[in-house]
Amino acid sequence: MFPEIAKDDVFRIETKRLWLRWPRLADAPAMERYCAKWEVARYTTRIPHPYPKGSAERFVYAAREANALGRELTLVLTTISTPAKAIGTISLERRGADRLTLGYVLAPEVWGRGYATEAVSAMVKAAFRLSQASAMDANVACANDASRRVLEKAGFAQVGRGMRGAPARGAMVESDVFALKREDWAARHDAPALEAAR
Repeated sequence: MFPEIAKDDVFRIETKRLWLRWPRLADAPAMERYCAKWEVARYTTRIPHPYPKGSAERFVYAAREANALGRELTLVLTTISTPAKAIGTISLERRGADRLTLGYVLAPEVWGRGYATEAVSAMVKAAFRLSQASAMDANVACANDASRRVLEKAGFAQVGRGMRGAPARGAMVESDVFALKREDWAARHDAPALEAAR
């Protein structure tokens, strides 16, 4: 799904304040700290609480493998001023031949600074420029108003609501489904080419 440029661990997306780069084993302690917090885990379907020791290291290995194979693209967020300190993760997972699912998590100590909005906008741009995806979606727990606002700022629109499997919660959770089509993103950004990347 993703081209050669994204399959190498030197790949990086730079925004005004952030680097989105491949995860490293050295990121695992910071990831474990924020994933272990209930205020982070509660809105996700995959982060268990309590967070098992060693899970962040396993996540890094799995993410690097998926990145290298071009199946997915999972990146760590850092500020440009502290590029060795992970403050979140963002990912694009393949859903069918031409659709991606966006997911992200941010350390609570940096909430409210606009980092999620900045990272999501950059990742959406990369997705439509680097892949052949015609659309992407994202799921948000109904109670997660902050995440809903992040998606709306990036151009996503709510297209549904329903129960969704949450393996880490051992239950189904009510979630809102958001979607963004390539042509809608292109029109919003005056992108000249609406065709998928080749």
